[in-house]
Amino acid sequence: MSFRINKYRTKKESSRMKHLESVEAFNDLKDNGKTIFMFSADWCGDCKFIEPIMPEIEAEHDDFTFSHVDRDQFIDLCGELAIFGIPSFLAFEDGEEIGRFVSKDRKTKEEINDFINAL
Repeated sequence: MSFRINKYRTKKESSRMKHLESVEAFNDLKDNGKTIFMFSADWCGDCKFIEPIMPEIEAEHDDFTFSHVDRDQFIDLCGELAIFGIPSFLAFEDGEEIGRFVSKDRKTKEEINDFINAL
């Protein structure tokens, strides 16, 4: 079975997810407002599987800021946060962890939405 990922998105479907650039930026995002961090890596097939649905999920949950964390670039941060499987999601509100959806399993749109709706 093969999957085709549409590389072309309309403006409405484009992702607003920020890409984390530093640990300082992580701390700033987690400490201010409601943020969901998505941990993934370029080589992760299950991460690539959910990329096309993330803009839709972001649009449905616009009360959160979404940030992409490259596991390979931030391996120490992932260790500190006990993120050992990807794709995974970690949610914070004003510095407090309010939820985690952490495993190495493939996630569906429904599972991600259920996680966010339960926050």
